[in-house]
Amino acid sequence: MRNTDYYRTILLGIVLGMSSLTLVYMLSVAVDTKDPKEKPITPKSNFEVVDTYKGCDVVRYAPHQAAEYKYFLHCPK
Repeated sequence: MRNTDYYRTILLGIVLGMSSLTLVYMLSVAVDTKDPKEKPITPKSNFEVVDTYKGCDVVRYAPHQAAEYKYFLHCPK
């Protein structure tokens, strides 16, 4: 066996191995389905009523992944 045939065989094995692993991964992702009986996850709300002021709600808002709070009044009238 010549030296180039050896390297060609190694390269072919690597390519086929990686292709097989990719195919197995893609099939597992495609087959993965959630049970329809499971309750869907509700996202966490960034709004929270923390106090009242003259008949209005004081609402605290936390922007996503921010280390700060913003407050505002919500008056249903």
